[in-house]
Amino acid sequence: MRNSAWDDLVKMINGEKLKYQPSGFIVDSPWIPGWYGISTVDYYSSDDLWLKANLKMINTFPDVWFLPGFWSEYGMCTEPSAFGSRMVFLETSLPHAEKVLHSVEDAGSLVQPNVKTDGLLPFMISRLRNNEKAIRESDHRIRFAVARGPLNVASFLMGTTEFMMALAMDPDNSHKLLTKISDFICDWLCWQKECFPSIDGVLVLDDIIGFVGEIEFREFVIPYFKKIFDCTGAKARFLHNDADGLITAANLKEMGINMFNFSFNHSMGEIRSLAGPEVILVGNVPPRDVMASGSPEQVDEAVRKACSEITPHERIIWSVGGGMAPEVKNENIDAFIKAVAEYSK
Repeated sequence: MRNSAWDDLVKMINGEKLKYQPSGFIVDSPWIPGWYGISTVDYYSSDDLWLKANLKMINTFPDVWFLPGFWSEYGMCTEPSAFGSRMVFLETSLPHAEKVLHSVEDAGSLVQPNVKTDGLLPFMISRLRNNEKAIRESDHRIRFAVARGPLNVASFLMGTTEFMMALAMDPDNSHKLLTKISDFICDWLCWQKECFPSIDGVLVLDDIIGFVGEIEFREFVIPYFKKIFDCTGAKARFLHNDADGLITAANLKEMGINMFNFSFNHSMGEIRSLAGPEVILVGNVPPRDVMASGSPEQVDEAVRKACSEITPHERIIWSVGGGMAPEVKNENIDAFIKAVAEYSK
């Protein structure tokens, strides 16, 4: 993040009022390569192109908070690669990781990854180290350690349907799997922070938590997420879940989370009432149907609607209900920024 934006984010977390309403977006490989005009594989494989694309982005939209900022990642392959998943990379779409578990009963056979050496993780750290000087010269710092959440990673390792069935049919082995993955995530987040002391934020992305009921949420989500968000002692504790988020919103405080990016299917006011006044809300325009496929006029209307759904307009980063979708054009981002300035006063 830009240094001034990070300073203002810390102020928001501390309850201070800003003199403006920030616009911000979660941005990574689904959007940046196409926007910059290169293939997904080139974006992943070339540190130079990765840096140039991110620099162009922050210079094209200097007032936008791009979260987490200079994100070193390999799509959904990032964490599964450390557990030995076979990775399939495609030129123009996101890569995918193949399953390594036939049954949750095999969780005990998974080797605990070494986050310093295994899978794609060393390449992620190396990319940031090689480009840290340029990032600093652009008035930014590496502020967030990032990881997919434990249920999300589990769904990659054994398949979403199979994992959901395991939660219901074999809770003991499901806990063994989630414990192993959560320990890995804590190691990974702490290693990122050790490598880059400027990190004082954590971003965890997990949509699978939106598919469990309240009883399962308390058993399989809250204890693991609390451990993960506590492990680094980070100031900014940011959760992305753009599946169903009502149960999540009601339990953010217990999980130690103070920033929440959620589904556009939930209104800003609805999430505020569940999350409480302390949590920074990040949303809430439809990312695909409006931000990517809509006109600037439709973007304007969607921002106006989001702003009308909540008062006061404090502790909000105006955004989309999810990550930045592929094919979002400059004119729609410009329309978004303009609308936020107009409607969030």
